Amino acid sequence: MASFWIWQQLDWPLFRWEDSALEPLLEKARAARQGLLGRLETLEPPLDREVISALLGRESLGTAAIEGELLDAGQVRSSIARRLHLPLAAGLPAASAQVEGLLDVLLEATSTLEVPLTLATLNQWHRRLFAAGPDGLRAIRIGELRDGAPMQVLSGAIGREHLHFEAPPRDQLEGQLEAFLDWVASPPAQLDGLVRAGLAHLWFLTLHPYEDGNGRLARAITDRLLAQDCRAQAREELAGRALGLSAQIMREREAYYMALERCQRGDLDVTGWLSWFLEQLTAAALTNGAVFEAVQRKAAFWWSHRHSGFNSRQQKLLNRLLDAEPEGFKGGMTVRKAISLTKVSRATAWRDLAELVEQQAIEPIGEGRSRGYRIQWAAH
Repeated sequence: MASFWIWQQLDWPLFRWEDSALEPLLEKARAARQGLLGRLETLEPPLDREVISALLGRESLGTAAIEGELLDAGQVRSSIARRLHLPLAAGLPAASAQVEGLLDVLLEATSTLEVPLTLATLNQWHRRLFAAGPDGLRAIRIGELRDGAPMQVLSGAIGREHLHFEAPPRDQLEGQLEAFLDWVASPPAQLDGLVRAGLAHLWFLTLHPYEDGNGRLARAITDRLLAQDCRAQAREELAGRALGLSAQIMREREAYYMALERCQRGDLDVTGWLSWFLEQLTAAALTNGAVFEAVQRKAAFWWSHRHSGFNSRQQKLLNRLLDAEPEGFKGGMTVRKAISLTKVSRATAWRDLAELVEQQAIEPIGEGRSRGYRIQWAAH
């Protein structure tokens, strides 16, 4: 058999890499992650739970969006608020089985970190991911390994598909998955924890053991290994929920798939993949630091306006703007967006925004029909 895919190499899965190329990237990733954890450890309740809520929400939306599944952000916030015992924002919808199942997996993956990862656990996570049924029209096996049909990742129109990847055949799957889980449980003693997480991510996706949901499971496994790596430096809930990678991967989605495909079509030298992975860990820690600052600014905003007497519609508009931080709400809050969000007349929406400007809660950006509004932060 020709060695076209990485799993067809004779010495699969004996990965190799250039330590000299990874050392500076490892140093940067560790410094960024430890810096973020150090900041988070200083937080007092309930602000620590607010930060975790914001980060977990971004991770949940991100890991689903990578696979093209767009979750309702309000449902995600509602479920997380209930789980973390935070006050529920007015008007948030109840979470769907799909949202609840995904959050079950993400939270379990980063809890009880000393418990070995088993096939039974993976099958249970798979059932939770698809608690609402398959994502698409095609029926899939839920909570079971894939069937005997070739597992291929394709794109393009029917008849002109592009083959991105083909997984190992079904008759090899149990043995290969057992080897993977044994390695996760007992990795080489000198293997760096961040490298271990990057290898596990690639390895699991290469096996592609399920008919759907492999990406979400791979990222949950990766989060678990990253949490295990830093559990000595931080509380478990911080280690597991503040350093996720999915939101960052979503921002670099195209590069993510290109890096995977390039590696899976190559030999067992995975230096390129691990370099990309470590760069994303650094970027994720820096972005999550910005989220941390945004939550602090949000708390300060509400404190400064504690006597402003916003009505429920205005609170909803402000929460929508604040929840978009640190990136900001694209285009600002316009009258049209306010009408859509609060379901009121144009006159009422305009009056709500004008009152918020008068109270120095928001400020205008743009002119004429393109005018929008953004949060007006208090001057320091």
